[in-house]
Amino acid sequence: MIIILWFYRIFVLFNAPNPFLLATQTTRAANHQPNPNMNHPSSPWPELPDIGFLAQIPSEHRAFLTGFGKFRRCSKDEIVIAEGSPQESLNLVLSGTLHIISNADERRILLAALGKGDSLGEINLFDPAAASATVIARSDCLIWSITRHELDGLLQADPIIGLSVMKGLLGQLSRRLRRMNEKLVTAEMWISDRWKPGTP
Repeated sequence: MIIILWFYRIFVLFNAPNPFLLATQTTRAANHQPNPNMNHPSSPWPELPDIGFLAQIPSEHRAFLTGFGKFRRCSKDEIVIAEGSPQESLNLVLSGTLHIISNADERRILLAALGKGDSLGEINLFDPAAASATVIARSDCLIWSITRHELDGLLQADPIIGLSVMKGLLGQLSRRLRRMNEKLVTAEMWISDRWKPGTP
C-alpha cells in the first residue's frame, strides 16, 4: 500500500500543471544543446546508452546526463554494496553481471541476477535506507550511479531532462510492481489449488 501511495504522489507531481515547465518546455527542448564540457571525465562514452529506464530518453538528454552521477568500474567478486550500509543512490548496470545476495540462517541466497540495462536502488532516491542485501560483481562491471543530491542538481540544471529521467524511473517501477502482482496472483492460485478445507 505504501508503494502504491508513493506512485500516486509521483504521478500527481508529474501531471500537475507547472507554469515554469509549460513556459520553457518548447524553447528549451528546441534550443537545448548538450554542453560537451559537462561530460564526466570518467565517462567511457559521450552519452549514456539507451538501456533500462533511459531507453526512451533522447540522445542529447543522455549526453547531458554524463555530467551528473559517477561511473564505477568493478572487478569480478568485488562487493559493490554491502548489506546494512547506508544507500542513497540509483545504480544502472552498463555492462557485466551483478548478483544480489542475502544471508539467512548462515546460508547465502541468490535473490536476483542483474545485467546490462538493469538497475537497483530506485527507492533510495526518495527514501534512503540501509541496504537490505549484498550486491557482488560476478564479472567485470561498469555501473553509473546518481545520488539524491545529484538528481536535485539535475532537476535544477534542466527540469525537462530531469522530468524525462523521472518518468523513465516511474515507468520501470510500475512495470516491476506489475510483475510482482502477477507473481503474487500465481502463487495464490497455486496454493488454493493444493489446499483443501480441513487439510492440516
